[in-house]
Amino acid sequence: MFTINPFAVLSEAIPSIFLQSFVIVMIGLIVVGTVMDIIHKKNVKYFFNNAKKAKKSATRELGTGERVSVIAKTVVYDIGTTSELGAGKRRVAHLLGMYGTILFWVASVVMIFFYASTSSSTPSLWPIIWHVGAIMTVLGGAWFWFFLRVDVYSEAQPWYRIIQADLFVLALIATSLFGLIWSYLQSLNLDGRWDDKVFLVFYIVSNLVLFGGVYWSKFAHMFYKPGAAIQKNLAEADGSRDNLPPEADAPEQFGMGIKREAPKHY
Repeated sequence: MFTINPFAVLSEAIPSIFLQSFVIVMIGLIVVGTVMDIIHKKNVKYFFNNAKKAKKSATRELGTGERVSVIAKTVVYDIGTTSELGAGKRRVAHLLGMYGTILFWVASVVMIFFYASTSSSTPSLWPIIWHVGAIMTVLGGAWFWFFLRVDVYSEAQPWYRIIQADLFVLALIATSLFGLIWSYLQSLNLDGRWDDKVFLVFYIVSNLVLFGGVYWSKFAHMFYKPGAAIQKNLAEADGSRDNLPPEADAPEQFGMGIKREAPKHY
């Protein structure tokens, strides 16, 4: 299972051009959904207006080298390690889900566009990456869904309570989980088997929900948050601090205070 390209096996029944077209359509849905989200919520307009306003209160001008350094550090540390979440379970779950999704998507594109034919031979590395990425996504997503969500952890809501904001994480878990089950059933290679086709349909539908639901889910936040993190660090470097006051440098004088317990009252 882990060394078999499920898309190459699928191409025996469905021409690879249809698989590639499906990926292109999904990318198109991401673009359309994100643009609609930008127009409706006006996030980008607010982002640029706020950056322009904050720049007027900057205390120093950043050189090109400094800007590149700040951006690179933000991408590698803040974004690449989700440092804003601090050390703990929430950060581990996000890292599992984030890097698992990246591996899963990248391997899917490579195997579909370069090795999804009966005549091609897929290097075993790519199916391994695909399956490992799917497992990481399911583990990270399920860990977050069942144990770490704010409304479950801090507000005592049942884990099965679903709202629109949950569409992204649920669709993400579903695509990876159904993909894994479909791949496993297909790898059994049994005559007259039908259940692999059922989970293939589930896999396709969950992808349609994930990429087609960008406008209604938190999918677009994946593009906003890196930009916001970069702007925040640039603002700190040039002294504008997004028009916020500097952090207090006074010593703690009132005991433990809110540090008496782990923060969970969001």
